[in-house]
Amino acid sequence: MPTRLLRAFLVSLLLAVPACVGVPQGPSGNHKAGEIQEHFRRGQAALQANDLLTAESEFRAILIVDPKNAAAHSNLGILALGHNDCRTASAEFHSALSAQPSLTKTQALLGICQKRLGDRAARATLEKSFEKLQDKPLRIQVGMELAGLYDRLGDLDATASIMRALVNLDPENDDILYAAQRIYSELTEDTLNKLAVVAPQSARMQQVIAERLINAGDLKGAIEHFKKALEISPQLPGVRYELAEAILERSPSDAQSQSEAEMQLRAAAEMEGQSVRTECLFGRIAVLRFDLPKAYAHYSRAFTLNPNDVGAQLGAGQVLASMERPEDALKYLRMAVQSDPLNATAHFRLASVCRKLQLKDEADKELHLFQEIKKTKERVKELYQQMNKIPRFEEDQIPEADQ
Repeated sequence: MPTRLLRAFLVSLLLAVPACVGVPQGPSGNHKAGEIQEHFRRGQAALQANDLLTAESEFRAILIVDPKNAAAHSNLGILALGHNDCRTASAEFHSALSAQPSLTKTQALLGICQKRLGDRAARATLEKSFEKLQDKPLRIQVGMELAGLYDRLGDLDATASIMRALVNLDPENDDILYAAQRIYSELTEDTLNKLAVVAPQSARMQQVIAERLINAGDLKGAIEHFKKALEISPQLPGVRYELAEAILERSPSDAQSQSEAEMQLRAAAEMEGQSVRTECLFGRIAVLRFDLPKAYAHYSRAFTLNPNDVGAQLGAGQVLASMERPEDALKYLRMAVQSDPLNATAHFRLASVCRKLQLKDEADKELHLFQEIKKTKERVKELYQQMNKIPRFEEDQIPEADQ
């Protein structure tokens, strides 16, 4: 976190800390409490005026009255951390926690200081506070510090775990997303390297090569390696479906490719049982053959297997719309946009059905969403092209006649 942002963030924590803790009762105690409250009020006023020296003086004055005041020690520690003086900050945070161990934010800041000082206790302190913190910005900061610590120690599994928690906590934070994709990529590469060393000639290695080739846009090469994987291990789970998908994707309008993909799918279903994705791919082949009743039967079976699957919902809705059954299609397509709000095809199909049913407001809204999502996907494609990669989302399946 940049120094200017860190200081503003720390000041926000200062203002949230209670004024006094553990002051004895009675006339003398009441007098001390009043004096502490006055010093704390002046300290807050100084902070609001960005007068950090006066604020520090006021918090030190509290310690003259009450040497074990946890809030004053915490505040002084935060001020020291704002000046990047982690040694002084750590001492103040330790004093605060000795007086009041329940100060979770103070514990979190102590962990940050310990990490920056190279203290081995940092990991335990940060882990303990991360689990308890309710303050979202501080929890994110602690999580990022933990991720950096795990990464430095070479613990990719722990780093990936904390990054998943951070992505769930703030899914639109670009710093978190950047760090997460880097860690996930490293974890993928690390696992792949292990596979290459342990089993370089295995069927799984051939499957990985095929999947990498798909990502690179080389469907022909991917098909060859999927077939090699099956030569090595004919019963390998999942490969026949991926092979069928690649074959169909390479030449969707070719009758021979459709038949070959269908053959692989049938073999997959016999060995692994029915699944939503095999039924959906059967449905797509039937659509390509203009056999809409058969396509609907497959998508219906997929929906029965999992009513929450967007592929089954969208497939059933598309086929029903093509069969001139817009009222029936409406239910499935509304479910599809709820299941996957970023699915451009689902929004387009729903807009078309709503237009047929004269639901003008809903049709306009869905068409607008379709256009916005499509623009976003085009921008993503441009970014991926700069990286010489292919984005991992499916192309929108919208026939030319419908555009």
